[in-house]
Amino acid sequence: MDVMGEKATLFESGRFAQSSGTESARDELVDMGEAAEETRLALAAQSGDAEAASVLGAMLLRRGELDAAEPHLRAATAAGDRAAANNLGVLLHQRGYPEEAAGWWRIAAVAGSAAAAHALGRYHRERGDEPAAEYWLRQSAEQGHVLGAYALADLLEHRGDVGAEHWMRSAAERGHREAAYRLARALDRAAGHGEEWPGEGNGPDHGAAEAEQWYRQAAARGHRKAALQLGAILERRGELKEAGRWYLTSAKDGEPRAACALGFLLRDAGDTESAAVWWLRAAQEGDGNAANALGALHAERGETQTAERWYRAALDAGDDNGAYNLGLLCAEQGRTAQAEQWYRRAAYAGHREAANALAILLLQGGDTTGAEPWFSKAAEAGSVDAAFNLGILYAGRGEERMALRWYERAAAAGHAEAALQVGIARLREGDEREAERHLRCAAGGGSAEGAYRLATLLDARRPPEPAHELGEIVHEKTECEEWYERAATQGHRRAQVRVGMLAAARGDVVEAARWYRTAAEAGSRNGAFNLGLLLAREGSEPEAAVWWARAADAGHGRAALRLALVYARRGELADGQRWADRAVELGPAEVAERAGRLRDALREELSA
Repeated sequence: MDVMGEKATLFESGRFAQSSGTESARDELVDMGEAAEETRLALAAQSGDAEAASVLGAMLLRRGELDAAEPHLRAATAAGDRAAANNLGVLLHQRGYPEEAAGWWRIAAVAGSAAAAHALGRYHRERGDEPAAEYWLRQSAEQGHVLGAYALADLLEHRGDVGAEHWMRSAAERGHREAAYRLARALDRAAGHGEEWPGEGNGPDHGAAEAEQWYRQAAARGHRKAALQLGAILERRGELKEAGRWYLTSAKDGEPRAACALGFLLRDAGDTESAAVWWLRAAQEGDGNAANALGALHAERGETQTAERWYRAALDAGDDNGAYNLGLLCAEQGRTAQAEQWYRRAAYAGHREAANALAILLLQGGDTTGAEPWFSKAAEAGSVDAAFNLGILYAGRGEERMALRWYERAAAAGHAEAALQVGIARLREGDEREAERHLRCAAGGGSAEGAYRLATLLDARRPPEPAHELGEIVHEKTECEEWYERAATQGHRRAQVRVGMLAAARGDVVEAARWYRTAAEAGSRNGAFNLGLLLAREGSEPEAAVWWARAADAGHGRAALRLALVYARRGELADGQRWADRAVELGPAEVAERAGRLRDALREELSA
């Protein structure tokens, strides 16, 4: 309740007097701070000075000296001082006499005390009399009383009245930090939902900007939740240094979520030790997210027992991620039964990634029937991985239509491998336009196979290019070659061979050899064969034979035929016949035919 120290008369000429414009409104206690002033007021009060008695009573009331304050306040009230009447109500309320307090507040409020009207409004609201509460709170608010404006806004907001925003804004503009915070939250929600304040013309973007201003005002006045929200806004904008300052301010004021957020900022900056300190502080205050972060930190260090303890602490704090993380920890340790238990616990609580992980675990155990509903539950809850996994599940059963449906859903959410599968399906259907769109999504999302297939699609559309002389370098690259190169740099062997072929076609022998060698060393038989061709053209037939042998051993018929010819030219007829036999086995048909003729000739030569 408000303690006032204003001088005003209750009665004058038999009726309530209006305060003059020269009277100073003193709705809050003024601390004189000097014993001499208190002595002066006491002497003046003893001589019958009502104003002195009122101020002295207010001073003693603020210090908690109720017994000493009461006689002074009663004397001043009897002399018609409305501030004393309000403060007497405050004193009686503190003593446990709310009805008697309300009587004095009513007298002061009728006399024009905004603070008393606020106190009386709160009294009625506490007793469930909302009409009376609204009447008195409105009286207080309309007189400019900040607490009255806030209390009226709170009442109207509780009832869903559109007038709440006006009074919340009024209180915020007068420096009420909780009003500023609540106004910011309301603006934030409106901006997030693309809504506007009733009766206002502010769009979502304006609302978000204004919300930040109010968060800043509330945070500057020590509101820890406002400081947390301000920090989050700044972090999203990339202003990490200032975000960290507000998180620190909020965390020092006891906000565990800010301590947790500060920990993540420090971790991302590479200061894991400091991050752990703030996570520990937040976790000890019951923040489940911080407990999970500590668990993950210890798990990375191999301290599994400590990690498990913190995951359990997160679970005890009501964070279902704790159960999910316990499942992951058990799965990594090969404790499949325990992992399944924890996944189930988190999944039953609605954790979608736990449902997906549980389904994978069941699928790995051969329980396809048990896995499918969990994949479905996770996918319906928004898990992109689960939607993709459902596609794989249906594709494995040959249910291509259902598989494509889930692939499309995952692809729409940005899953690169799902987009690849949709692109392949569209290619089979002959819809190149849709295929290209999905393959671009897959390639852009980091799928090497997606990049390769997109390049292949674009490659097929290219008009024939004029041949270049060997050694003539042409620097221009087409889009399809750029996609081949992206796939190649991601380790796609067929793309590496294709990049080498395109480089060779441009006359860039060095580049071609580099990519062929890369593919060959990764196990590509085509890469090994082409590298052999390139080396042979450059006069390095012995080294070429080494790569052809590698390709032939991997099943490349043409490489086997080349080796047969090499050995035949050297006069090593038995080795030539052996490789010719191998080429006949491997094919394809035209290679087998040529190899057969060579083998027969070598056989005749050997038997001659």
